[in-house]
Amino acid sequence: MSREAEGEGSRRGNNGQGPANGARVRARPDPFLVVCRCFSVVTALTAILCIVVNVLSAIRSFKNGSDVFDGIFRCYAVLIAMFVVIAETEWGFIIKFWKVLEYWVGRGMLQIFVAVMTRAFPDTSGEKAWLVLLHNIASYLLLACGAVYVISGILCIGFLKRARLKKEVSTEQAIKDLQELERRREELEALLIVERE
Repeated sequence: MSREAEGEGSRRGNNGQGPANGARVRARPDPFLVVCRCFSVVTALTAILCIVVNVLSAIRSFKNGSDVFDGIFRCYAVLIAMFVVIAETEWGFIIKFWKVLEYWVGRGMLQIFVAVMTRAFPDTSGEKAWLVLLHNIASYLLLACGAVYVISGILCIGFLKRARLKKEVSTEQAIKDLQELERRREELEALLIVERE
Protein backbone atom coordinates (compact mmCIF):
# COMPACT_ATOMS: atom_id res chain seq x y z
CA MET A 1 0.00 0.00 0.00
CA SER A 2 2.73 2.43 0.92
CA ARG A 3 4.71 1.56 -2.22
CA GLU A 4 1.66 2.21 -4.37
CA ALA A 5 1.19 5.57 -2.64
CA GLU A 6 4.84 6.41 -3.28
CA GLY A 7 4.49 5.41 -6.93
CA GLU A 8 1.34 7.49 -7.27
CA GLY A 9 3.06 10.47 -5.60
CA SER A 10 6.04 10.21 -7.91
CA ARG A 11 3.76 9.99 -10.94
CA ARG A 12 1.89 13.08 -9.77
CA GLY A 13 5.20 14.84 -9.24
CA ASN A 14 6.33 13.98 -12.76
CA ASN A 15 3.00 15.02 -14.27
CA GLY A 16 3.31 18.49 -12.74
CA GLN A 17 0.40 18.08 -10.29
CA GLY A 18 2.37 17.46 -7.10
CA PRO A 19 4.86 19.60 -5.23
CA ALA A 20 7.73 18.60 -7.51
CA ASN A 21 6.35 20.20 -10.65
CA GLY A 22 9.77 20.85 -12.18
CA ALA A 23 9.58 24.60 -11.62
CA ARG A 24 12.99 26.05 -10.93
CA VAL A 25 13.39 28.17 -7.84
CA ARG A 26 15.01 31.53 -8.55
CA ALA A 27 16.06 34.28 -6.23
CA ARG A 28 14.86 37.77 -7.05
CA PRO A 29 17.69 40.28 -7.37
CA ASP A 30 18.09 42.64 -4.44
CA PRO A 31 17.19 46.19 -5.66
CA PHE A 32 19.80 47.71 -3.33
CA LEU A 33 22.55 45.55 -4.84
CA VAL A 34 21.34 46.39 -8.35
CA VAL A 35 21.67 50.12 -7.57
CA CYS A 36 25.15 49.53 -6.12
CA ARG A 37 26.22 47.63 -9.24
CA CYS A 38 24.88 50.39 -11.50
CA PHE A 39 26.80 52.98 -9.50
CA SER A 40 29.96 50.85 -9.78
CA VAL A 41 29.53 50.75 -13.56
CA VAL A 42 29.09 54.55 -13.69
CA THR A 43 32.20 55.02 -11.54
CA ALA A 44 34.24 52.61 -13.68
CA LEU A 45 33.15 54.40 -16.88
CA THR A 46 34.09 57.75 -15.34
CA ALA A 47 37.50 56.38 -14.37
CA ILE A 48 37.95 55.11 -17.95
CA LEU A 49 37.14 58.64 -19.18
CA CYS A 50 39.87 59.92 -16.85
CA ILE A 51 42.26 57.36 -18.33
CA VAL A 52 41.48 58.50 -21.88
CA VAL A 53 41.89 62.18 -20.99
CA ASN A 54 45.19 61.60 -19.20
CA VAL A 55 46.51 59.45 -22.06
CA LEU A 56 45.68 62.21 -24.55
CA SER A 57 47.40 64.79 -22.35
CA ALA A 58 50.45 62.57 -21.86
CA ILE A 59 50.78 61.98 -25.60
CA ARG A 60 50.49 65.71 -26.21
CA SER A 61 53.09 66.51 -23.55
CA PHE A 62 55.62 63.98 -24.87
CA LYS A 63 54.92 64.81 -28.50
CA ASN A 64 55.47 68.55 -28.14
CA GLY A 65 58.33 68.07 -25.69
CA SER A 66 56.95 71.08 -23.87
CA ASP A 67 56.56 69.50 -20.47
CA VAL A 68 57.98 66.04 -19.87
CA PHE A 69 57.10 66.22 -16.18
CA ASP A 70 53.44 66.75 -17.03
CA GLY A 71 53.59 63.66 -19.26
CA ILE A 72 55.08 61.56 -16.45
CA PHE A 73 52.44 62.91 -14.06
CA ARG A 74 49.72 61.90 -16.53
CA CYS A 75 51.18 58.39 -16.79
CA TYR A 76 50.90 57.99 -13.03
CA ALA A 77 47.32 59.28 -13.20
CA VAL A 78 46.55 56.64 -15.84
CA LEU A 79 47.98 53.84 -13.68
CA ILE A 80 46.04 54.89 -10.59
CA ALA A 81 42.85 55.37 -12.62
CA MET A 82 43.26 51.81 -13.95
CA PHE A 83 43.47 50.69 -10.35
CA VAL A 84 40.17 52.50 -9.68
CA VAL A 85 38.53 50.60 -12.55
CA ILE A 86 39.87 47.27 -11.25
CA ALA A 87 38.68 48.11 -7.72
CA GLU A 88 35.17 48.75 -9.07
CA THR A 89 35.03 45.20 -10.42
CA GLU A 90 35.55 44.05 -6.81
CA TRP A 91 37.89 41.37 -8.04
CA GLY A 92 38.71 39.11 -5.09
CA PHE A 93 42.45 39.04 -5.87
CA ILE A 94 42.76 42.84 -5.58
CA ILE A 95 40.50 43.13 -2.53
CA LYS A 96 42.51 40.38 -0.83
CA PHE A 97 45.74 42.39 -1.01
CA TRP A 98 44.24 45.88 -0.72
CA LYS A 99 41.68 45.50 2.06
CA VAL A 100 41.26 49.29 2.23
CA LEU A 101 39.47 49.17 -1.15
CA GLU A 102 36.80 46.93 0.33
CA TYR A 103 35.69 49.90 2.42
CA TRP A 104 33.88 52.65 0.59
CA VAL A 105 35.72 55.50 2.31
CA GLY A 106 39.06 54.18 1.07
CA ARG A 107 37.71 53.64 -2.42
CA GLY A 108 36.20 57.13 -2.47
CA MET A 109 39.48 58.72 -1.34
CA LEU A 110 41.32 56.96 -4.18
CA GLN A 111 38.76 58.25 -6.69
CA ILE A 112 39.05 61.79 -5.35
CA PHE A 113 42.84 61.54 -5.67
CA VAL A 114 42.55 60.47 -9.33
CA ALA A 115 40.07 63.30 -9.96
CA VAL A 116 42.52 65.83 -8.52
CA MET A 117 45.36 64.37 -10.59
CA THR A 118 43.22 64.61 -13.72
CA ARG A 119 42.32 68.23 -12.98
CA ALA A 120 45.89 69.29 -12.10
CA PHE A 121 48.04 71.26 -14.54
CA PRO A 122 45.33 72.33 -16.99
CA ASP A 123 46.34 73.54 -20.43
CA THR A 124 45.74 77.28 -20.19
CA SER A 125 47.10 78.13 -23.61
CA GLY A 126 43.62 77.80 -25.11
CA GLU A 127 45.04 75.81 -27.99
CA LYS A 128 43.11 72.65 -27.08
CA ALA A 129 39.96 73.92 -25.38
CA TRP A 130 38.15 70.59 -25.93
CA LEU A 131 40.87 68.77 -23.99
CA VAL A 132 40.52 71.17 -21.06
CA LEU A 133 36.76 70.64 -21.17
CA LEU A 134 37.26 66.86 -21.11
CA HIS A 135 39.63 67.24 -18.15
CA ASN A 136 37.00 69.22 -16.27
CA ILE A 137 34.15 66.82 -17.08
CA ALA A 138 36.13 63.69 -16.18
CA SER A 139 37.61 65.11 -12.99
CA TYR A 140 34.36 66.53 -11.63
CA LEU A 141 32.42 63.36 -12.43
CA LEU A 142 34.98 61.19 -10.66
CA LEU A 143 35.13 63.68 -7.80
CA ALA A 144 31.34 63.37 -7.40
CA CYS A 145 31.56 59.56 -7.45
CA GLY A 146 34.34 59.65 -4.85
CA ALA A 147 32.33 62.02 -2.63
CA VAL A 148 29.31 59.70 -2.83
CA TYR A 149 31.52 56.76 -1.85
CA VAL A 150 33.04 58.63 1.10
CA ILE A 151 29.67 59.84 2.41
CA SER A 152 28.09 56.40 1.91
CA GLY A 153 31.04 54.78 3.65
CA ILE A 154 30.67 57.10 6.63
CA LEU A 155 26.97 56.19 6.77
CA CYS A 156 27.95 52.45 6.78
CA ILE A 157 26.16 51.74 3.50
CA GLY A 158 29.19 49.77 2.33
CA PHE A 159 28.78 47.46 5.35
CA LEU A 160 25.10 47.02 4.45
CA LYS A 161 26.07 46.14 0.85
CA ARG A 162 28.59 43.54 2.00
CA ALA A 163 26.01 41.96 4.34
CA ARG A 164 23.37 41.81 1.59
CA LEU A 165 25.90 40.46 -0.90
CA LYS A 166 26.85 37.69 1.52
CA LYS A 167 23.15 36.88 1.97
CA GLU A 168 22.63 36.83 -1.82
CA VAL A 169 25.58 34.47 -2.30
CA SER A 170 24.29 32.10 0.41
CA THR A 171 20.79 32.20 -1.12
CA GLU A 172 22.18 31.38 -4.58
CA GLN A 173 24.18 28.50 -3.11
CA ALA A 174 21.08 27.19 -1.32
CA ILE A 175 19.11 27.35 -4.60
CA LYS A 176 21.87 25.46 -6.44
CA ASP A 177 21.92 22.81 -3.71
CA LEU A 178 18.12 22.53 -3.87
CA GLN A 179 18.22 22.12 -7.66
CA GLU A 180 20.90 19.46 -7.35
CA LEU A 181 18.80 17.57 -4.77
CA GLU A 182 15.76 17.86 -7.05
CA ARG A 183 17.73 16.46 -9.97
CA ARG A 184 19.02 13.58 -7.87
CA ARG A 185 15.50 12.83 -6.61
CA GLU A 186 14.19 12.70 -10.18
CA GLU A 187 17.01 10.33 -11.17
CA LEU A 188 16.29 8.07 -8.20
CA GLU A 189 12.55 8.07 -8.94
CA ALA A 190 13.27 7.13 -12.56
CA LEU A 191 15.52 4.27 -11.40
CA LEU A 192 12.85 3.10 -8.95
CA ILE A 193 10.19 3.03 -11.69
CA VAL A 194 12.51 1.07 -14.03
CA GLU A 195 13.33 -1.39 -11.23
CA ARG A 196 9.62 -2.01 -10.53
CA GLU A 197 8.90 -2.71 -14.16
